[in-house]
Amino acid sequence: MGHRVVHGGEKYASSVLLNDDVIAAIEECNDLAPLHNPANLIGIRACMELMPGTPMTAVFDTAFHQTMPKEAYLYGLPYRMYEDYKVRKYGFHGTSHSFVSKRTAEFLGKNIEDMKIIVCHLGNGASISAVLHGKSVDTSMGLTPLEGLVMGTRCGDVDPSALEFIAKKEDLNFAQVMNLCNKESGVYGLSGGLSSDFRDLESAAGEGNAAAKTAIDVFCYRVLKYIGSYIAAMNGVDAIAFTAGLGENDGAVRKQICANLAYMGIAIDDAQNAKRGEEVLISTPDSKVAVVVIPTNEELAIARETLKLVK
Repeated sequence: MGHRVVHGGEKYASSVLLNDDVIAAIEECNDLAPLHNPANLIGIRACMELMPGTPMTAVFDTAFHQTMPKEAYLYGLPYRMYEDYKVRKYGFHGTSHSFVSKRTAEFLGKNIEDMKIIVCHLGNGASISAVLHGKSVDTSMGLTPLEGLVMGTRCGDVDPSALEFIAKKEDLNFAQVMNLCNKESGVYGLSGGLSSDFRDLESAAGEGNAAAKTAIDVFCYRVLKYIGSYIAAMNGVDAIAFTAGLGENDGAVRKQICANLAYMGIAIDDAQNAKRGEEVLISTPDSKVAVVVIPTNEELAIARETLKLVK
């Protein structure tokens, strides 16, 4: 039995067989992922009770990103915040980023240890990772999944002082501010509460809705900026992979993001880019950087990790 666990903190850089010590360590991370880890533990304990003696594993969303160097994961806060409370960037969607980066190399017939890959996991929750020679060296989500890209309802990167300003103007407490950032923002908030679904936004934009178009433009611009920063961090890139619900199915968003990457020698093949939900090379044959769509399969990745550990 393989369990997806969102937060493993610094303790786990790989999947592990579940035992009392591991469960205690997951509990210690509850305050880092209060919406996820307690729910994960409910599932784990229920399965242990119903299937005693069955080997079980914890596959952590944060594990793949534990290879990030300090300059990538530390915040510009007093160092004691890291020492005392482990406040740092952890990153999420690690199971997806790991699977897609490996599959990208396989799909292109190359050795991942020779490659620089950027994985764009774009869905209602969205994150980007820089994968250098098979290891994550940076990712857009942070201590929590709120940092990074503009998402479905999450704001992503924002000046903390802007939150103080809003709290004073609207007389909000911190919990209300966090609710605003997590559930009322992103493309949903930018579109005036129209939708967090890009199908709705693109339909509305096509009918002349300026707010919907702005929401799409802001999202694509933020993705583009992260791609550019990770090209710099890795001193180049060999492949860019799009995955998850939006990344796998929305050719218009993929094309808009890649339009400003022409300086990298990237050109998009419109016929290939029109395909949805399948493994496909969407860059032209003469592109200097391969751009691919790789459907993620976190369940398969969890199954493989579990099988490996149980063996």
